[in-house]
Amino acid sequence: MLTVKGVYKDGKVIIKEEIKTDKPLNVMVTFLEEVKAPGKKKLEINKFSFKTAKKLLESYKGSLSDAIIEERRSAV
Repeated sequence: MLTVKGVYKDGKVIIKEEIKTDKPLNVMVTFLEEVKAPGKKKLEINKFSFKTAKKLLESYKGSLSDAIIEERRSAV
């Protein structure tokens, strides 16, 4: 693992050091100063309706289960 310094500005991370690599690398960004993160939308159980969900998914041709699994994998 390697730690380098950089700056986040206008939606981009600018690394202050040159990193030489032959392949793409996974990175994690940690903000060192206090930043307000956008709130995540949560499902309000009292507003949930299977009938409404079914109607919203009428035209969906893929597998909802596969889409949810893929979403969860990409979040890890």
